[in-house]
Amino acid sequence: MEIPQKDDILKKFPQFEQTLLDEILANSTIKLVEEGDEVMRTGQYIRSSVLLLNGLLKVYREDEEGNEFLMYYLEPGHACALSMMCTARDEQSQIMAKAVVPSEVILIPSHLSEQWLAKYKSWHNFVIASYRQRFEELLQTLDSVAFKGLDDRLLFYLKRHVQVSGKEVRLSHQHIADELNSSREVISRLLKKLEQTGAITLHRNYIEVHDLDLV
Repeated sequence: MEIPQKDDILKKFPQFEQTLLDEILANSTIKLVEEGDEVMRTGQYIRSSVLLLNGLLKVYREDEEGNEFLMYYLEPGHACALSMMCTARDEQSQIMAKAVVPSEVILIPSHLSEQWLAKYKSWHNFVIASYRQRFEELLQTLDSVAFKGLDDRLLFYLKRHVQVSGKEVRLSHQHIADELNSSREVISRLLKKLEQTGAITLHRNYIEVHDLDLV
């Protein structure tokens, strides 16, 4: 894998000062993860803050039976706020994170992340913004689960996928059912109803999204 240069990181994190970029290149690890690879797992002590340079990461909880609960997706130019929290407190991770597609992550040692909070205003603002954004996303997810029916949760789920990966949602009905803690038959029936409204078109291997606001 070609080592990213300062300009590569600057494109994804334009808010960082040049001196901070130099420190990131000098002291951090750039790691390539393949599709499906775990970046974080439950019970693991997290020693580095995770920033995403390229690709897409899925952050989720997993119960004892292996059922997944999607929390949010991490896109390039963003950081996993929960990894920052675990490194700051030296706590075990309560979440899982894995690559949805081949991805490049920047791993910043915990002691540097703490030092940079006082040393670089751009890093301080970046960390605070990361906490705020993820908190808002978690509230939206909680609202979806606690106050909405499965049809509304499915809409919320599809809209989130469109935001991060475009209008071709390449997920099986069974995969969607697993993430929404439902059955494939129920999800297939709800997707068929969405297709009848013109919001989506169901293909053999993917869902083509047209306009979910039509529903």
